[in-house]
Amino acid sequence: MKLDRFVSALFIAVAVAWFFPQFGAAQSGIPLNAICSAGIALIFFFYGVKLSPEKIKSGLKNWKLHVVIQSATFIICPLLVLIAHPFLQTKHQEMIWLSVFFLAALPSTVSSSVVMVAMAKGNLPAAIFNASISGLIGIVLTPLWMGLFMQQQQNNFDFLQIYFKLMVEIILPVVAGIAVQRGIAHWAARYGKQLALFDKSVIVLIVYKSFAESFSDGTFSGMQWNDLAMICVITIVLFFTLYGIIYLISILLAFNKEDRITALFCGSKKSLVHGTVFSKVLFSNASFAGFMLLPLMIFHAFQLFIVSYIAGRFGRKA
Repeated sequence: MKLDRFVSALFIAVAVAWFFPQFGAAQSGIPLNAICSAGIALIFFFYGVKLSPEKIKSGLKNWKLHVVIQSATFIICPLLVLIAHPFLQTKHQEMIWLSVFFLAALPSTVSSSVVMVAMAKGNLPAAIFNASISGLIGIVLTPLWMGLFMQQQQNNFDFLQIYFKLMVEIILPVVAGIAVQRGIAHWAARYGKQLALFDKSVIVLIVYKSFAESFSDGTFSGMQWNDLAMICVITIVLFFTLYGIIYLISILLAFNKEDRITALFCGSKKSLVHGTVFSKVLFSNASFAGFMLLPLMIFHAFQLFIVSYIAGRFGRKA
């Protein structure tokens, strides 16, 4: 398994933020916030351009599979983390828990889910449908889940303001992309690699900015190496627990092999793109935004490694 370049770039961005936090700090003269907002709008504009209404309509038929995937993503996974909340004793533990809960409340990833399902010879149309619809559902449900606990961390946490920002930076660009889809869809397909590089560059910039603010404000000052090790263990256990639950449900519902593969890969993954975008909106006035992204980055690196390995095994068996 070779090291993923995008994952490497994310951790390099964290290292740069550690040594040079001044360029991403709130008092910096560089308008990184405006640049990131513009980048996010463009990401979701081209997401709308590539969104296929026909595939979404055709994918509605296999409703049991869709219910399992979306329930695993937005209900089962958050509830698995929520179980641990009554056992928290310190504010530091609650911060670690909240960062993992943010990971659990996120939608499924889009491109890698589709790629892995294709590799494993799963139900590709259903994967495209669920990967596409998950991000749209997450715009509504992720802030609702986080709002249950964020008001304790941020006194100025305002649902109306959050949804307004999400509307401006995500929904409107998606709608605009769909509106001009026929005119530029061929252009977006032609320059798909360049657009993917642009998406990843924006995510790396958001990660740098979030960690630079957290480092400059001393958010990580109380964090120990055993905390990092604990976050790694928790994220890995969360993945395998969710994966196992989805597997059992798919067996109980007598899914065929293709649907079972799609449920496993789409339901157990979390989107780094949506996570970084949501963190910018949900924690825009908080210094702990970088801390909140840490479990997501670890989870993203792990899911790329383990799911690609599992997908390869499924594909060879097929």
